[in-house]
Amino acid sequence: MKPLKNNATSPKISILLICFIFSLGSAFGQNIDKDRLLKDLQTLAADDMQGRRAGEAGGIKARNYLIDRYRQIPLLSFPEGYEQHFSFNTFRGNERYDNCANLIGYIQGEIEDIIVISCHYDHLGERNDKIYNGADDNASGTAAMLAIAEYFSKNKPRHTLIFAAFDAEELGKKGSIYFISEPPEGVRKGLIRLNVNMDMLAISPKNELWASGTYHNPFLKPIIEEVPTVEGFTLSFGHDRPEQGIDDWTNSSDHGPFHKEGIPHIYFGVEDHEHYHQDTDTFENIHPDFYHKAAEFVLRAVIKLDQAELFLRK
Repeated sequence: MKPLKNNATSPKISILLICFIFSLGSAFGQNIDKDRLLKDLQTLAADDMQGRRAGEAGGIKARNYLIDRYRQIPLLSFPEGYEQHFSFNTFRGNERYDNCANLIGYIQGEIEDIIVISCHYDHLGERNDKIYNGADDNASGTAAMLAIAEYFSKNKPRHTLIFAAFDAEELGKKGSIYFISEPPEGVRKGLIRLNVNMDMLAISPKNELWASGTYHNPFLKPIIEEVPTVEGFTLSFGHDRPEQGIDDWTNSSDHGPFHKEGIPHIYFGVEDHEHYHQDTDTFENIHPDFYHKAAEFVLRAVIKLDQAELFLRK
């Protein structure tokens, strides 16, 4: 192409360039409202949520807050509503939980194939007169899930997206186990092509987010590697090999039951830190800038995965 005279830029090219830059910003820019993201996290991790223990008053209060947010977004509900109630006994059978509920909503896509975007909203509750607020574990994943749902409520996805906030993860992944065994009415398990799970996104002294699951699902890695990151933020792959023992996260959170069913998964989270399962896991101790970048990255990854032709189909 011949150079423009006088090194000038034609108005037509300038307009096209501006449009191109804007389109990139829409796809990979600041799609998540940081203030809204932090407000949701702060609300869920507040003392009045009493640590969000499954089936207890604080957990029910968090549930009601999330139902209001589902309606605001808005997410569609299944015939039984947003709440998927379940009960269970603890491992030794000496404690019964009768008032637990997953919160399930969805956005209809262009095709019926499903991606489940999940988190858990419960935490440890109160112990020895201390509130275990669970800001990172897992108010952070829950607030990020809401932000991703808000994006797709305005940008129609290709796949049908189910947004699942599971209950009782801290008591043995009971909510996700129930979801897999008893999907909501109208959901065929065979149409679930992928689970994207988030658990702890908000505290990382190294500014490092991990994507776990590509060892078992190697076709996911090149797609996620295409997702742009930002300066000062690192994405690492791993924590998913059987020989790693306790450092293998394959069954560490609510993606585990999906994996056992043969459903591909990708799990986003940070490594354990000094506040993990401590009463110091509070809003004041999260890393807000890192958290916003982490949530943005997960959204970008979901956009890429949603756009992929269903290589996910078995």
